Amino acid sequence: MPNTESEDNIGTENKGVIPKLLGVVSIILGFLDSMLSWRGGFELDPLFIALIFGGVLLYITGSLASKR
Repeated sequence: MPNTESEDNIGTENKGVIPKLLGVVSIILGFLDSMLSWRGGFELDPLFIALIFGGVLLYITGSLASKR
């Protein structure tokens, strides 16, 4: 057989990529929104801080899932 991967490991190397990607995107959006509101002189909305921390939690979840 030319396939060198065992059948048990098929599809497990990309585990946790989607939560990590969503985490990075939400971290970037949270930082961009907070910088724009800071530059505009507006009060920092707690939603932006929650978006950043939610992104960090998603990234941690994805990295833990990829290590299993």
